Amino acid sequence: MEYTRLGSTGTTVSQLCFGTWRFGRETDGVVETDREEAHELLDAAWERGINFVDTANVYGTPHGTSEEYIGEWLEDHDREDFVLASKVYFPFDGWGDPGPNDSGLGRKHVRAQIEGTLDRLGTDYLDLYYIHRWDENTPIRETLRALTELVREGKVHYLGASTMAAWQLTKALWTADVDGLERFEVTQPLFHAGYRDDITDYLDVCADRDLAVCPYSPLAGGFLTGKYERVDEDDPTAFEGPEGARGSLDDRFEDYYLSERGWHVLDEVRAVADELDATPAQVALRWLIEQPNFTCVPIVGARTVDQLDENVGAVDLSLSDEQFDRIVDARYDEAGERWGHRT
Repeated sequence: MEYTRLGSTGTTVSQLCFGTWRFGRETDGVVETDREEAHELLDAAWERGINFVDTANVYGTPHGTSEEYIGEWLEDHDREDFVLASKVYFPFDGWGDPGPNDSGLGRKHVRAQIEGTLDRLGTDYLDLYYIHRWDENTPIRETLRALTELVREGKVHYLGASTMAAWQLTKALWTADVDGLERFEVTQPLFHAGYRDDITDYLDVCADRDLAVCPYSPLAGGFLTGKYERVDEDDPTAFEGPEGARGSLDDRFEDYYLSERGWHVLDEVRAVADELDATPAQVALRWLIEQPNFTCVPIVGARTVDQLDENVGAVDLSLSDEQFDRIVDARYDEAGERWGHRT
């Protein structure tokens, strides 16, 4: 495993982050990753050098299950070996029906949720605390003040922002600068090789302010693993894939990942993979790791140890400038126009 500095912070993390959103999550009454499987995956991640683990208070069924699985596993490990990230924003169903202050980024909800997260994880502090969404109903100044208090109390080391517009990120950074508050040091957008131009402005802000980028769904929900095949030249949403794969189960798969742009990028990713004797998944992850303008640490959500091993193989690859640029250029047609996307 190789390691990198997390943006402008003094913390060093593995080049891949292990995501745990499937831990304890029930889909159609079936738990995607149960406790035993979760602990096996955490063992495998640690044995392969991954020290960065991402979760959220609302991951799992019921909410908090993912954090509980991680906390139980950490009892047999040295907490200081790991960089732990969690999130706050959504209603936490452990309280039953949410009340008027049981969601969002107001001081009351933030203060309540950090205590539950720390308790479930069995730790005194978080290395990284993300706001899971932007709260239109709470002034960002209030949110940043509440989060700054957590940093100064030693309950949180760094702040992060997940899923927001470029202008919102800019506003938050400006407010932190003007008011002398802790700023967001890490971002977590949806970002992968087939999606890059949709968030250009956002990534430009990250590069300018030296923020680390930890993209979720770096393999486009499995699309960039190469396990799906296009079946209609005129319809980019028509595909075949393995039975039970995410594409056949997730209604969002078509809207988020299937596009002319995606298929052209996948073709180039496959070509580069053949040249490197690698898999498409490894090339797609390496393309993110090698982003030239900001630290990029993809969050991988492997469901099996074999998948995790494949993901970790990305660390050992190296793309030439020509290979990197070919993947970028695959998003454009012969006239230089960007291929369309449904979103």
